[in-house]
Amino acid sequence: MESWDKESKYIRAKERVEELKKFYGNLFSYVLVISVLAGINYWTNEWRYMWFLWAAFGWGIGVFFHAINTFNLNPFFGKNWEERKINEIMGEDENQNRWE
Repeated sequence: MESWDKESKYIRAKERVEELKKFYGNLFSYVLVISVLAGINYWTNEWRYMWFLWAAFGWGIGVFFHAINTFNLNPFFGKNWEERKINEIMGEDENQNRWE
């Protein structure tokens, strides 16, 4: 039983590391690509029209929501909420089965 618990913890830790790795890869790509676009923008028209901000804003929204998901920053439906709700429902099922 103890080895199963260790395996379960290992699997959860590995999944968490994969989530972090994907987020940091996304963030690194964002910074790199937006920097290149800003350089191209400056080189072509010297900030007369900063079109690269459209890409930065659009992709930035995606990075923002990815961060909320990765770091569990959603106060309403985060992972802690899921765990609490699962335990609550399991407790209700145990109480119903006890009296039947």
